[in-house]
Amino acid sequence: MLMVEREVGMVRKPYSRRDFLRTTAGAAVAAGLGAACRPSTEDGGNSSGSGEPSGGKKDLKILQWSHFVPAYDEWFDNEYVTKWGDENGINVVVDHINFAEIPARAAAEVSAQSGHDLFWFLSAPAAFEDEVIDHTDIVREVEGKAGKMISVCERSTFNSKSKKFFGFADNWVPDPVHYRKDLWDEVGYEPTTWENVLKAGPGLKELGHPLGIGISQDIDANMALIAMMQCFESFIQDEEANLTINSPQTIEAVNLGAEIYKTGMTPEVFAWDATSNNRFLESGKGSMILNAISGLRTIETNTPDLAKDVFLAPVPEGTQRLGLEHLLGVYIIWKFSEQKEMAQKFLVDLALNYREAFVNSQYYNFPSFPGTVKDLKELLANDKVSDPPGKYEILASFDDFSVNVGYPGTVNAAVDELFGKFLVPQMFAEVARGNMTAEDSVKAAETEMAAIYDRWREQGKI
Repeated sequence: MLMVEREVGMVRKPYSRRDFLRTTAGAAVAAGLGAACRPSTEDGGNSSGSGEPSGGKKDLKILQWSHFVPAYDEWFDNEYVTKWGDENGINVVVDHINFAEIPARAAAEVSAQSGHDLFWFLSAPAAFEDEVIDHTDIVREVEGKAGKMISVCERSTFNSKSKKFFGFADNWVPDPVHYRKDLWDEVGYEPTTWENVLKAGPGLKELGHPLGIGISQDIDANMALIAMMQCFESFIQDEEANLTINSPQTIEAVNLGAEIYKTGMTPEVFAWDATSNNRFLESGKGSMILNAISGLRTIETNTPDLAKDVFLAPVPEGTQRLGLEHLLGVYIIWKFSEQKEMAQKFLVDLALNYREAFVNSQYYNFPSFPGTVKDLKELLANDKVSDPPGKYEILASFDDFSVNVGYPGTVNAAVDELFGKFLVPQMFAEVARGNMTAEDSVKAAETEMAAIYDRWREQGKI
């Protein structure tokens, strides 16, 4: 039996996880748990937030986002979870919320010490390490049957200091350039390097088709701008979690980002949310964005004639090519979960059957364990919707240059917090708006980041 609650609220700026952990228990419960008690809006069933056993069976309660590819939720809720629940003699309760509400809901459940058995994040939730079980046994069980977890997922969920997996990544999402090949051909460039992006920008903007790289308080802006930094050997931290943001390489990258904005973009990018770049490209106005393939998938569905001109490419090269995962799907099991063993079994089974998930996400969710989708390259090459054929095959190579946030170190609570506070986009925005020099903006970011690192280091988390 499956009960689904779906909440789709307005997208709003998420606070950092650290901020939420400091809220009072009463406020957090009111903000986060109240919504979980609403009646279902999807199937007319009863509230799925009560946690009461249904039909004489125990409940396994799962909270996760409303997927950017709706077909995935349809498969997960109505096929996979229903079948898995029947096979394991348990009612699986799936609650969906808007991705921007995830940090608030997580903090609410921690404050109440009550909530879901499985809780899904779209980035590595290192700040919640003390509230979750060690997921190492789950990772090792899947690796024993399917082979090694991909590096970007392991380095995003393993605390090298505590030696604990604070989450279980079921998937990672590539972050390709989407570009209008017809328009780029017209100005005589390809988005293979950041220098080409800079050179093409004025011509594309003059044609009425500006570039679209967010410089806003948004996860897509975070990913695109950190990737740009990395391509010029600028990193937030080193391998030992020492802050390294204030470097000549960072100043170079920030100046480049400001120049690309001034010559090739429009002010709307300062106010973008996570769907804005998709809409920008789909409208026919945009000539380039960085996003997961939900951008192209949406255009294929809504404006197929436009989709023929939209192509995918790796992150542009600077002194090197080094991108990020766009999103990282991470399930955690709270220490207060009432169904820890069943939750662990669910994760193992999902990972081992990930080919279904990959296909039903329309190739959005890449497996954390590549051995579970051995024909991934062939599936991408033979996508039935791609026009021209083979457009998605390029994604098979993205694990060669995609790394975790915080590379060359691993994800830690400090990286988690500064990522949630959008300090990198703020750093770029100050220079792009002309408010600060790159040197001053980078120095200001370093000061704020240093305070974050100091707090977490004092707590022994890094």
